[in-house]
Amino acid sequence: MSPHAFQVVVDSNTPHALADWWAETLGWIVEPSDEDFIRSMIAQGYATDEETTRHNGVLVWRIGAAVQHPDDPRTGTRRRVLFQWVPEVKTVKNRVHLDVWVGRENVTAAVEALVARGATRLHEGKQGPHFWITLTDPEGNEFCVS
Repeated sequence: MSPHAFQVVVDSNTPHALADWWAETLGWIVEPSDEDFIRSMIAQGYATDEETTRHNGVLVWRIGAAVQHPDDPRTGTRRRVLFQWVPEVKTVKNRVHLDVWVGRENVTAAVEALVARGATRLHEGKQGPHFWITLTDPEGNEFCVS
């Protein structure tokens, strides 16, 4: 069986802002918008102006934004997290979450920086010699830093 490519999709109320936040958190890039493609989809009747918005001065699809690893355009791999608009707010614990590995010696500084940027610290965990700190992103999605 061949390896499978996949992306992680995160429901969001503000997908473009959350993509910006996670791009900075992971050191990844927000996928650039193809404004010409969007305009052509509208011109051909496949989309409407109401399905778009402007983010940081750029025409984008309203319902989603993605971040990708900065090496992916060169390597052809596709490590991607898509932030997809949903109307409801998060109300229960995530069943899936991201782990951000910064190295044991960097955890405290990384957590402080994330909290300063809008993350919320929830609790610490430990298993044997391993430890992590669980936080939430600005929309309440849990993730761990270790």
